[in-house]
Amino acid sequence: MNLRPMQVGDLDSVATLESHISPGPWTRGIFRECMQAGYDAWIMEDDAGVLVAFGVLSTGAAEAHILNLGVAPALRRRGFGQRMLQHLLCRAGQLGAQRAFLEVRVSNVGAQELYRSQGFHEIGVRLNYYRNEEDREDALVLSLSLLPSVNQLREG
Repeated sequence: MNLRPMQVGDLDSVATLESHISPGPWTRGIFRECMQAGYDAWIMEDDAGVLVAFGVLSTGAAEAHILNLGVAPALRRRGFGQRMLQHLLCRAGQLGAQRAFLEVRVSNVGAQELYRSQGFHEIGVRLNYYRNEEDREDALVLSLSLLPSVNQLREG
């Protein structure tokens, strides 16, 4: 697997994948605007250059926000989402963030399990946050400290 920064030439395939995995998908233009704004945008490809996953991260004021993370449906539960998430969290720390935040659909139990397995915990709910085809859906707001815990400091 190859993990690299997203480029303009990737936008069509990223937007296509997003349209297959989200009931309220980001458009190609939204991904392009994120790149133009300087957000950390990454893709993961297999050895044949086929898009497997993507992630978009915003950082500022010692905080990071994982704006979007997607994995090709046929390739879920193989560690690609975890690898992308860990990469984004590493990047967040490198960019000076002390805490990471994200929103996840209340119906997306698989993603919630991934985020919780990496130490995220729920800090709130955003009502009617996500668009769906017929209505709107609430989002859980999750947070993770990127600072070493007291126990990690003692062990290290």
